[in-house]
Amino acid sequence: MIWLAWRQFRTRAAVVFGLLVIVAIVLAVTGMHLVHLYDTTVKPCSSHGDCGLATSLFMEHDRLLQQIGQVVLVVPALIGMFWGAPLVARELENGTFRLAWTQSVSRSRWLATKLGLVGLAAIVTAGLLSFMVTWWSSPFDRIVDSPFSPSLFDRRDLVPIGYAAFAFVLGVTAGVLIRRTLPAMAATLVAFIGVRFAVVDWVRPHLMKPLKAITAFAAPLPNGTTSTGAVRPSDWIVSEQTINRAGQVIGQNGGFGPNGDFSVNSTSAGRLTLSDGQTCPSSIRVPGLSGGLRSGPSGRSVTNAIQECVDTLHIREVVTYQPASRYWAFQWYETAIFLGLALVLVGFCFWWVRRRLS
Repeated sequence: MIWLAWRQFRTRAAVVFGLLVIVAIVLAVTGMHLVHLYDTTVKPCSSHGDCGLATSLFMEHDRLLQQIGQVVLVVPALIGMFWGAPLVARELENGTFRLAWTQSVSRSRWLATKLGLVGLAAIVTAGLLSFMVTWWSSPFDRIVDSPFSPSLFDRRDLVPIGYAAFAFVLGVTAGVLIRRTLPAMAATLVAFIGVRFAVVDWVRPHLMKPLKAITAFAAPLPNGTTSTGAVRPSDWIVSEQTINRAGQVIGQNGGFGPNGDFSVNSTSAGRLTLSDGQTCPSSIRVPGLSGGLRSGPSGRSVTNAIQECVDTLHIREVVTYQPASRYWAFQWYETAIFLGLALVLVGFCFWWVRRRLS
């Protein structure tokens, strides 16, 4: 039975692993050059005082290959569609499963052989690709320094392995239930995308209890950026609330109102009014400022006046965040979730094939 399953799968396996070899060669050659370039230009830039220029130039290298992270995101879905969905559905469509069952091969052994062989290939494929891309992208990731960003977290290290295992078994389950290859492939894609979005939006933020930090409200700098105080740029900010002196929530996302808006108006005499309606003390003025922060004088003088105002009004920020130090814990937890879902579906497939399939 193992030999038969291998013969059915060997062409697809040869093509995929041949592509992996090509990808490995390309990434190895270009990756060593990137590491050398990073070590000689970006790493020592702090002593030269030109990190901005050095990092921007470095980020322009191999722009096309930087998109390879998209492949890591897509591969699990392709595995579920093209390896998982047809695995049983095609046998059911053609009726060849009956031949196997009449050759003293039990239903459980028939399914276990198929799941074991192709499922192992799926996990190895996703794992090798993920680890190659993680190594190659490491210089860029150190510059971005945002490990919880979906563009990084979902395409690095362990989680693609969990995605691939789940997508594969999801495809097999769709094939067992629908019994037709093309509809099973479509159902696999829709279900996989739905589960992935659900986990990212509803499950991942709560895998560990987030931390909270209450800091003084940081007025936007002239370039539009803000500082979150105790929270580092590499941390994952789950939510930001702006509160007033009484502890009432008056804004979200680093500003006033639900959309994080932040604007300042002024009288002709320079008296400041915040966008939530609060008026700054009369002693805080910016002569010549009228019509809002962006249309009047710009620069540090305006920012300093706004900061003095929000400090006087005792406006604070409540930041809920996941520290970057929890990255590996989140990787393991999310991988375990998808592997657990895959095992549940495997159990369901065995039950369905043994009890309901005929």
